[in-house]
Amino acid sequence: MSMIQLQGLGLAFPHKICFSAFNATVEWGQRIAIVGDNGSGKSSLLKLIGGLLDPAEGSVRASPGLGIGYLAQVQHGDQQLSGGQRVNRALSAALASATDLLLLDEPTNHLDADNKRSLARMLKAFYGAVILVTHDEALMDQVCDTIWSIRSGTIEVFTGKYSDYLAERQRQHASLEKQLSAIALAKQNTHQALMQEQERASRARERGVKNIENRRWPTVKSPTKLGRGNTTAGRKQADIKEHKLQLLEQMEALRTDPVIVPRFHLDAAPSSRHTVLQISNGAAGYAQPVLQGIHLHLERGERLVLQGANGSGKSTLAQAIMGAAEVTRSGDWFTPPRDEIGYLDQHYANIDPDHTVLQALQSVVPTWDATALRGHLSDFLFRHNDLVHARVAVLSGGERARLSLACIAAKPPTLLILDEITNNLDMRMRQHVIEVVRAYPGALVLISHDENFLRQIGVHQTFQLAG
Repeated sequence: MSMIQLQGLGLAFPHKICFSAFNATVEWGQRIAIVGDNGSGKSSLLKLIGGLLDPAEGSVRASPGLGIGYLAQVQHGDQQLSGGQRVNRALSAALASATDLLLLDEPTNHLDADNKRSLARMLKAFYGAVILVTHDEALMDQVCDTIWSIRSGTIEVFTGKYSDYLAERQRQHASLEKQLSAIALAKQNTHQALMQEQERASRARERGVKNIENRRWPTVKSPTKLGRGNTTAGRKQADIKEHKLQLLEQMEALRTDPVIVPRFHLDAAPSSRHTVLQISNGAAGYAQPVLQGIHLHLERGERLVLQGANGSGKSTLAQAIMGAAEVTRSGDWFTPPRDEIGYLDQHYANIDPDHTVLQALQSVVPTWDATALRGHLSDFLFRHNDLVHARVAVLSGGERARLSLACIAAKPPTLLILDEITNNLDMRMRQHVIEVVRAYPGALVLISHDENFLRQIGVHQTFQLAG
């Protein structure tokens, strides 16, 4: 008996239909990855399967007594724990009960390299089934045997590794382009044939009229011949037009949804200062120091990455640089004023979950008019009214990351701190963020376990924190 049965499952929001009429089963021992763009409905599908959301369409049937463990995308809890420590604690809680099915939403977010390897080993050895939402290609290739891809309002099921799925997508895309080119050529030929037939019919009509005027045929028969010629020409044109319409329908059926790309960039605040950050013999912590012997120097235009294992104090150091009230610091600290620092943290604390998307931006730039606010949000892919007026609390992790960036970009900082910025981002948005960060002209402090991201943007300095 299947572990889970999905019958006619559908998900829709006011501004779009994510998917409909999805039928699938989850078998014991299966490893499924759900992939798709930010906001496509991946996390909601996971919640539907776990019984955390009621389906508006279709049904979810679980085998009797099935134990389900769920790991949410955004982890709340002890603020003194790092993001990786929170993920590990939540994962342990999900496994603590008699769990047969693991539902994991972005489980590698915040995890260092060692913890990612441990997670992959655990998932491969787990006796039950696993369904995960992730943008971690390495994890999918190591663990998953099935891909559920949400796109263009449907869910495609692919059996195999994620790399095999990408290769198949590329093959399908090449085939699609070839078919579209062939149809476009046929459409062009059909259009030319229609023009030629219309020109031929016009010349025939002109000859027929002249023949009647010159009385080459008996008066009674001539109109009949002319009418027959017009009928034949009309039928040919109708046949050609029908063929052209069929080609257009084929082309429309093959066409995928248009790719909507972000257009935003990040500016730095104008400043005459070359040195943006200077720390000498610094210490930072809470009741007790977490970090000691900190020496940092950062110039405008330089990129510094903070590296270390989960719990080593990277986010604590970022909070100390910002002058957070809950973090104590000692030593010599030269930092920009708090309102000149842009900080995207792991949990998107710069946006109020009770605000709407529009209100979140408005709170940062209250002098902007409605046109400026909507134009700025549009650059970050917040375009539909329903999404612009949605509460932050209901946004996906990727959408929160985009909104957090939108708020930072609206008020260019002197120093920009990005804590695990690639978490939750789909592939297209991730690539755009890489280009934006690479072009950022100001001073930049990065916390990231994403080695590919760090390699692409270029790093000038590394500060290693002991675990």
